[in-house]
Amino acid sequence: MTLLIYLAGWIILIGGVAWGLMALHVAQHTIAIVAVIMLGVAVITGATRARNRDRP
Repeated sequence: MTLLIYLAGWIILIGGVAWGLMALHVAQHTIAIVAVIMLGVAVITGATRARNRDRP
């Protein structure tokens, strides 16, 4: 459950960053690359924090 909360927050952040980049007229392939990199960081960070929090 903790992992889903972290990922939901990251998805909102990634959406905001992508929206900002679109407003700045950045190329779509660059926005996609940034989004994929941020999603990878989100999964690694969320899994690490969730694993540490769920341990007794």
